[in-house]
Amino acid sequence: MPTRPDAAGSSAHLPLAGKRALVTGGGRGIGRAIARGLSGQGAHVTVLGRSQTPLREAVEAGDASAHVVADVTDPEALHAALTFAGPLDILVNNAGHAETAPVKRMDRALFERMIALNLTSVFDGIRLALPGMVERGQGRIVSVASTAGLTGYPYVSAYCAAKHGVVGLTRALAREVATSGVTINCVCPGFTETDLVAGSIDTIVAKTGRTPEAALADLTKTMPIGRLVKPEEVAAAVLWLVSDAAAAVTGIALPVAGGEI
Repeated sequence: MPTRPDAAGSSAHLPLAGKRALVTGGGRGIGRAIARGLSGQGAHVTVLGRSQTPLREAVEAGDASAHVVADVTDPEALHAALTFAGPLDILVNNAGHAETAPVKRMDRALFERMIALNLTSVFDGIRLALPGMVERGQGRIVSVASTAGLTGYPYVSAYCAAKHGVVGLTRALAREVATSGVTINCVCPGFTETDLVAGSIDTIVAKTGRTPEAALADLTKTMPIGRLVKPEEVAAAVLWLVSDAAAAVTGIALPVAGGEI
């Protein structure tokens, strides 16, 4: 059983010393990079996910202070996780996944899975964390959306719909609590070096017979920088948004996409 993160520590000189943070989907990829960055600035970070092994590895590596296994689409489990990690100063809604299908083959179950994981879980996390932040007069909420929340991509229409929802939710709620001391923002990564993109490359290879190199080139051809975004580059944007320097920044959808958007 993981231990509750202790808000006291010897890192008082670090900008996030004493802050409690929760990162959903924090065991790998972008979430792991965000957890590492927050921990490096002194925050006591709890990582949440469905698989215990990568979460435990994050703690053992020093990228997090504690971990909790939970499914963000289960509101009771998410409530228990936030209670364990809190009271929160920082919430990062990172958990997400994309399923691909042309609309003519997409059933309602796939659409509902994408909305539940990529949008409803974000709402639930904010709904649970926000009241305590408002009461204390300070807090930072950042959701990892996607360039799919700013434009459209074929074959992932349900994912795009969910991520557009995250952007809209962010903009609306940021205005609701703009005078409270709590900021609500999202970052919108382009194609990033993660398991999700690796899976997309595998799918392209399997369906088209192209080489992995050709599939990667296809994904990055719309990105002026000509390469995938690094998870650490997304984490750097999140670290800025949770910093004191970004206290006047709320309601934005910040692309981290190599010039694509």
